[in-house]
Amino acid sequence: PLVDTHTHTFNLSALQSIPLHSPLALPPPPRRPGPTPGILRRRAGAAMAARAPYFAPEEGARGIRPGESPAAALRRILATPGAHQAPCCFDALGARLVERAGFPICFMGGFCVSAARLGLPDVGLISYGEMVDQGRLITEAVSVPVIGDGDNGYGNSMNIKRTVKGYINAGLAGIMLEDQVAPKACGHTEGRKVISREEAVMHIKAAIDARKESASDIVIVARTDSRQAVSLDEALWRVQAFADAGADVLFIDALASIEEMKAFCAVAPGVPKMANLSIHSGMPMNLIRIHKQEMICFSVFL
Repeated sequence: PLVDTHTHTFNLSALQSIPLHSPLALPPPPRRPGPTPGILRRRAGAAMAARAPYFAPEEGARGIRPGESPAAALRRILATPGAHQAPCCFDALGARLVERAGFPICFMGGFCVSAARLGLPDVGLISYGEMVDQGRLITEAVSVPVIGDGDNGYGNSMNIKRTVKGYINAGLAGIMLEDQVAPKACGHTEGRKVISREEAVMHIKAAIDARKESASDIVIVARTDSRQAVSLDEALWRVQAFADAGADVLFIDALASIEEMKAFCAVAPGVPKMANLSIHSGMPMNLIRIHKQEMICFSVFL
């Protein structure tokens, strides 16, 4: 017997002698059939179709063409009508997923690179060298243009020139430069401080000079954090000055409403504008659908 009725213990030798095909052996649990590869492809296609209104209407606008520089590809994409999404990535695998999902642009954000590479917050702890190294790995992995977060340029105007040239050599299509003091703070936090108007404009001019010296066409994205640090009027003045200095794309961080976004879009007509849309940005996530025709040419999603 399997159980000794006197001691109420199992008879291990009897238990081991039971063949595997014995009725006492429990049958395997029933397997629930999963979706077939065809169903998965149809689901993926439906998901991409649902995103279609966000993308550039021209399918050929995506990707870097043979003989085309990454910056030239980015400029071509921004020249097409509509809004262009640029999801953030922090490594080569993430960038490949962005590309595979069909997005036309990828953005290497300092916030996520600092978190993934250092395990530290976005408070100016990550260095120029670490960002350039990460950017090179990302651009080598994808065939879509990548914009790199250049933070505050990692120093003065001379540092900014070195940063721009390093990003060019790393294969980045664009670089975003902001006007925060050092050490900088994350764009989603309060209490940020900015450098003076004169120094901020000087930094953008230094970036333009570095581009000319490198015979490059890298896209300069000029960002101001003065909306939160000072006022909306100050932010509008700065982006106009950045455009006059030669910036290719303008960005005001921490705009608080659609009305403020409209005021931003009215500055420097014809110059692409950038919007940072995340659950922390304070802007409605359907902003692109609302204002596709108002010069918001691409948006970064965190």
